Amino acid sequence: MARMIGTMQALFLAVVAFVGGHFILSSVAVRQGIIKAIGQNGFRLVYSGLALATLVWVIAAYGKAPVIVLWPVSRGLWYLPFFILPFACILLVAAVTTQNVTMIAGERFLDGPRPLWGIITVTRHPMLWGIGLWAVAHLLANGDQASLLLFGGIAILAFGGMAHIDSRRRASLGAAWGPVELTTSVIPFLAALQGRTRVDWAGIGLSRVAGGLGLYVALILTHGWATGVTIVPT
Repeated sequence: MARMIGTMQALFLAVVAFVGGHFILSSVAVRQGIIKAIGQNGFRLVYSGLALATLVWVIAAYGKAPVIVLWPVSRGLWYLPFFILPFACILLVAAVTTQNVTMIAGERFLDGPRPLWGIITVTRHPMLWGIGLWAVAHLLANGDQASLLLFGGIAILAFGGMAHIDSRRRASLGAAWGPVELTTSVIPFLAALQGRTRVDWAGIGLSRVAGGLGLYVALILTHGWATGVTIVPT
């Protein structure tokens, strides 16, 4: 166990296992092969188990990694997460409370009465945008090598995952995926700016915005307890 944490190499391997595992297991060929062998529930069990195991490894390796400063963290970089995280939290709350065709097993929503609504009219990947913004903000605000590996890996998983999911949906849904790509966008608000859709502000709702801001406040207040680093500004 000692060889799996405590060095920068160990953290690098942990991040590669965590990020790479997500991409490999969710690829069409590997996913279908595992499902054929052990079934859909078996695949979900394997996927969840490996994701959890590698995440625990990443957290342990990051906590024991040496501190190697790569750039000085200015006051502006230190406060950057305070400005980015409200938007990330709103995206996260909206994502988990909105049925989305890009979520796990989300293709079933294509046959529903409102397959593309709410936050999906802003971006079809709200969850990954929320995670990606969180990762980039923390990467810039830390400035050390371990944080670059950890948050950089999570950012790659988030932003690369958008293209990965789109590719899988395109392959599995065929023509049914066309209207989704036509009326939504990966980049927030791009489809609306191009006139391909109208932002469904009513579908997003003030409750989701309030929920996201509430999550933001909760994260700030519990950050010191959860990570050992107090971030309440003074």
